[in-house]
Amino acid sequence: MNTQAVHQVSQEELLPPEIAKMTLEEFLESDLEGYEYVKGELVPMPPTSVEHGDISADLFWFLNLHVRENKLGRVYMPDTGFQVGEQVLMPDVAFVSTDRFPADRSKFFPIPPDLAVEVVSRTDALHRVEEKAFAYLEGGTQLVWVLKPVSKTVTVYRSETDITLLTRNDTLTGENVIEGFSCQVAKLFE
Repeated sequence: MNTQAVHQVSQEELLPPEIAKMTLEEFLESDLEGYEYVKGELVPMPPTSVEHGDISADLFWFLNLHVRENKLGRVYMPDTGFQVGEQVLMPDVAFVSTDRFPADRSKFFPIPPDLAVEVVSRTDALHRVEEKAFAYLEGGTQLVWVLKPVSKTVTVYRSETDITLLTRNDTLTGENVIEGFSCQVAKLFE
């Protein structure tokens, strides 16, 4: 019997050597898609589960309807990149108010979104999602929502010390970021 040692492949080994490590400036000038740039490294963004997609799509639909009707700005899907400090992140759903649109819309947003939404996948490490929430806040995002399908809850981050947990019986609002928006938390997990 021929047995071979199993070699675990790191993320870095999956990338061509010339792009495994790059500066933020190099990443911003590149045409790489499907990656976030975090702490000097490229982080591939793999396809999500159906559950994750359903939740993201439903929230996008609810938000987009309100934002469009009230001409508040634009809502973006998960493949849109935002420069958040020294990182480029792709939230599952994001909102940018009209007065913050960049002049050049052919590249990543050079600014963080006003609202960033992350939907926790079953494969996500919760501490990494939390780190991302704090990175958005530190970068200038006003409001971060983290949706957790298993517990059917939404954690609302306004600052490092202003964090609220909402359950199925609560109402999620856009507060002063997306004025007039509200949605029952339970609707996000149907």
